Amino acid sequence: MKRILGILLFFLLLACDNNSTNRNPYLQEVSFRFDLNLNLPLYSPLTNTGSAVYVSNATVGTRGAFVINTGFNSFMAWEASCPNHAPNNCSTMTLKGQLVTCSCEGYEYNLFTGQLMNRPEDGKRYHDLLFYRSTFSGNTVIISN
Repeated sequence: MKRILGILLFFLLLACDNNSTNRNPYLQEVSFRFDLNLNLPLYSPLTNTGSAVYVSNATVGTRGAFVINTGFNSFMAWEASCPNHAPNNCSTMTLKGQLVTCSCEGYEYNLFTGQLMNRPEDGKRYHDLLFYRSTFSGNTVIISN
């Protein structure tokens, strides 16, 4: 009996994880839900694969969000504030095609993957874009956190 309890305790300890989810330290966890009606001219570019829009609504994220159509009725949504420093007057990124750029340092991020494209090789930790959930229903993309 002691052997069985010891084995169960061993597996229970292995199942414990001290690592908590470590989101970006510069960006707060902001709860929101926002619907993008693809029939509206502002969001109609999202009907085309590879097209992206900037959602500048004050209720969305920290500085808004970028949403891209990745194909087959699938969408990705990302925070519009640069993830590698605290939000400030230059941290809202600009959209150019399928890339977004931070005007503070010139960091470029890919909207399909969220990855920092020109990551410096200086040994410091750099963050990729902050991801938001996105779902597609009818002709509406719902982004939320």
